[in-house]
Amino acid sequence: MTAYILKRLLLMVPTLLGVLLVTFAIVQFVPGGPVEQMVAQLQGRDSGGERAAAVGAGYRGRQGIDDKRIAEIRQLYGFDKPAHERFFQMLGQFARFDLGRSFYQHKDVWELVKEKLPVSISLGLWTFFLSYLIAVPLGVAKAVRAGTRFDFVTTLIVLVGYAIPGFVLGVALLVVFGGQLQWFPLRGLTSANWDQLSWGGRIVDYLWHIALPVTAMVFGSFAVTAMLTKNAFLEEIRKQYVLTARAKGLDERRVLWKHVFRNALIPIITGFPAAFIGAFFTGSLLIETLFSLDGLGLLSYESVIRRDYPVVLGTLYLFTLIGLVTKLISDLSYVLVDPRVKFD
Repeated sequence: MTAYILKRLLLMVPTLLGVLLVTFAIVQFVPGGPVEQMVAQLQGRDSGGERAAAVGAGYRGRQGIDDKRIAEIRQLYGFDKPAHERFFQMLGQFARFDLGRSFYQHKDVWELVKEKLPVSISLGLWTFFLSYLIAVPLGVAKAVRAGTRFDFVTTLIVLVGYAIPGFVLGVALLVVFGGQLQWFPLRGLTSANWDQLSWGGRIVDYLWHIALPVTAMVFGSFAVTAMLTKNAFLEEIRKQYVLTARAKGLDERRVLWKHVFRNALIPIITGFPAAFIGAFFTGSLLIETLFSLDGLGLLSYESVIRRDYPVVLGTLYLFTLIGLVTKLISDLSYVLVDPRVKFD
């Protein structure tokens, strides 16, 4: 086990370097970078990525801006150094867990991530817990009643929920419950007077605002877990040890919950760490945009559009590292759940 863990930790290094290298190389060829955008601003143009891209490689269309000013702009954003030197400088910063500083928001990337985390945690944790609380009991019930009308109806509902994109359901919820019925707010995580409310009022206000976006995310996310739970239980129920337990006269409920339940949950529990950690750092761009929630998904999208490379690369490094560690924890959880599993 120790050798396996060390091997996996060592493999994380080239994987992480490969992800950063590929992304950094692509960034070098993307038009409309920060230098081009600054040139466009100085010429009175729109500073957005699409208009700034018209400046193009070599800063075409820079009439009226001398070479000295261009050199100062390049130095301001660190583009006066060769690409390989900037790459190794970035790696040195990341090794110290210094994610850099945003070009446009003038804040450290760590600070930006901390600012956006509450929204993403709110969406992710509620979606995670509600999905598991609904999916696992539903999957067990479907396995026990396999082939019945209940199984058919719930399968139809689950598949419909899985087929409908979350943002489409979110639009429908906004129109019906936020616009026509006006039961829920249309935007934001809390009300404007949230600081003036009591603790009970704050909780109610928060749940009132989070109800629609979480519903839009949960409705499709629990489908895979529910069907996985059902199939895992059906596979275990058909095994020899279950037939033997029934032949000995054991109560059906005891057979199901004491013998089948533990073995059937192995593929579900092993995915639990990745889903749990992902709930903290996963941002949903479309849901956040639709409900005007300023989270990590919206931060990533805006950073790409504005060519805010420190934010793009810094968050990529952080989330890739978290993903690799979480994947290792998920693999090791197999041993904790099922001691028969050995890593050779």
